[in-house]
Amino acid sequence: MFSVVTFGEVMMRLCPPGFAKFEQAHSLNVVYGGTEANVAVSLACFGCRTTHITRFPDHALGRSAAATLRYHGVDTSYIRYGEGRLGLYFLETGAVSRASQIIYDRYDSAFSLIKPGDVDWETVLQGADWFHWSGITPALSQNATDCLAEGIRTANRLGVTVSGDIYFRSNLWKYGKRPQDVLPELTAGCDLVLGNRQNFDELYGVKAETFEEACKGMKVIFPRIRYFTDTERQSVSASHNRLTAKIFDGTTTISSREYDITHIVDRIGGGDAYLAGLIYGMLHSDDLQFAVEFGAAASALKHTVEGDANLVSAEEVEALVGGDTSGRLRR
Repeated sequence: MFSVVTFGEVMMRLCPPGFAKFEQAHSLNVVYGGTEANVAVSLACFGCRTTHITRFPDHALGRSAAATLRYHGVDTSYIRYGEGRLGLYFLETGAVSRASQIIYDRYDSAFSLIKPGDVDWETVLQGADWFHWSGITPALSQNATDCLAEGIRTANRLGVTVSGDIYFRSNLWKYGKRPQDVLPELTAGCDLVLGNRQNFDELYGVKAETFEEACKGMKVIFPRIRYFTDTERQSVSASHNRLTAKIFDGTTTISSREYDITHIVDRIGGGDAYLAGLIYGMLHSDDLQFAVEFGAAASALKHTVEGDANLVSAEEVEALVGGDTSGRLRR
């Protein structure tokens, strides 16, 4: 069984029932999630052994969030607890021509107070096959950045594959550093990067006309990186998207089929679902076409699942990869 470690904040998501607007809400549904934890939960559903590293407030809400991760099969034994609050985000789910809206409330969260030395990375990553992080984590505090850097360096030393989702949420950087100041050093330790041409330009000064040219420019700066990947989404409406994925292996760009997602239930976590599927595919096969198809299909299925995480099995993804789009009742 493959082992994957993820690191990042887990928040409480609060959203009005159904498609109600904030102004209509008299109650809010509670879900726990965060981009890296979503990857861990999805991979656990696929049958991988997953461990999520985070820091929670030492009270009932922090313990409830940890219990949710355990319920979905994620190892929480290395989670830290202490002062601070649980980060929140509020989601209003859009429909048809009305877009979804997100409001973040995560300043001074317990996770942002995590610091170097809090995580025994040598123990956590011993025997792991993969370590995953995102650009959201270093946006939250210098201490979180430094703790993540420790994890990446340890993974590199132990020969653990490292993936980084460098979508960096520019409005989260409040502690005096810019993404351009922080992300290059972290990216240098990656084997696989999720990002697009705009990211590569804004963060690293790589200007190119195509994704493939941008990836080649990135390879010059970051020779360690073996793979670059991204998804492409066409938003016909809030309820109807078309989705494809691609991966560049240093020579060739390999693309998935297009998924026409016509009745979106919840699109939050679609990118996390893709990365989890891609990681699963790459761990189980040397065939990058299979991996990118598995990732794209996993992301397509996430749009049918309420909540942040993709709670589908590998068998369900494989069925969609194989062309079964009927949604026929299974008995």
